[in-house]
Amino acid sequence: VFSKIFSHEALESYLPKIQLVIKDTLRAWSSNPESINVYHEAQKLTFRMAIRVLLGFRIPDEELSRLFEVYQQFVENVFSLPVDLPFSGYRRGIRARETLQKGLEKAIQEKLQNTQGKDYADALDILIESGKEHGKELTMQELKDGTLELIFAAYATTASASTSLIMQLLKHPQVLGKLREELRSKGILHNGCICEGSLRLDNINSLHYLDCVIKEVLRLFTPISGGYRTVLQTFELDGFQIPKGWSVMYSIRDTHDTAPVFKDVDIFDPDRFGQGRSEDKDGRFHYLPFGGGVRTCLGKHLAKLFLKALAIELASTSRFELATRTFPKITLVPVVHPVDGLKVKFFGLDSNQNEILSGTDAMLGATV
Repeated sequence: VFSKIFSHEALESYLPKIQLVIKDTLRAWSSNPESINVYHEAQKLTFRMAIRVLLGFRIPDEELSRLFEVYQQFVENVFSLPVDLPFSGYRRGIRARETLQKGLEKAIQEKLQNTQGKDYADALDILIESGKEHGKELTMQELKDGTLELIFAAYATTASASTSLIMQLLKHPQVLGKLREELRSKGILHNGCICEGSLRLDNINSLHYLDCVIKEVLRLFTPISGGYRTVLQTFELDGFQIPKGWSVMYSIRDTHDTAPVFKDVDIFDPDRFGQGRSEDKDGRFHYLPFGGGVRTCLGKHLAKLFLKALAIELASTSRFELATRTFPKITLVPVVHPVDGLKVKFFGLDSNQNEILSGTDAMLGATV
């Protein structure tokens, strides 16, 4: 089912909707007179993308905001110690999950009743159809569990990577400049605006430097530290025998930090993935931001497409600057993110890459 949900055809149909969600969000960020907390806003953005694009729920914005707060409470307490006491994180997490399930059930029922006016099959449609194809009508509980899994897959790690992307573009303006140049050379960016109909999946996949930038963000700022696997066959590692049936943890972050193929591992250098260097091509398990093997992240193609669409919009339609004197430190728990969330001031741009002045600023400018 998940191979259908994240297939090339499915991603092609999600892309215009993803662009719309990103455009609306950047417009809101740019119209805010204050700086924004990028990590918190990126979480809202990826949650909205999951709800609106992947699941096709037509939830009013106010209700969507409430659902986001509940979902955040659920995620914050999902890894709590299972001690069922009043006011414990575990109890808060259980309550948030129940509230979330009720909200999702309502959205699913409304979706099942309102099938008119849809111009693409979203992930939930594919999930429902797949059940029917196999002669099994999914129960409401199965639909709620599948929905929650899809939101979870699209949410925390993508919000982390989106924040890391924005921070690196701020730190390395020359990278942003090279991105803009590539967009111009491919006929995507012209006179400061994205050309109509130019953002198709094949066009985005042809942007080699953009691909290098996203790869480097995910190498240096892998959202999660690693994963667990069950040993299928007893093996030996550095003289130690690892028995069949044991659970082992592999570290993505340590792998990226110590892999001999990467030169100057602490430096943000997208060109390491460019032609002539291709540092990710030597060996199978040096670069694995989405895990490896048969249990690799199923949503990796959606995550990369989302990050590329965000980078294109940032390079094309936004000017942004750090709102603090120095860049914040990074914490690794529960996923990689800046300790202060990254405070950034966004400015809208008109079609000539000029800053759009607010009404007050325009009037002040006119009187000078």
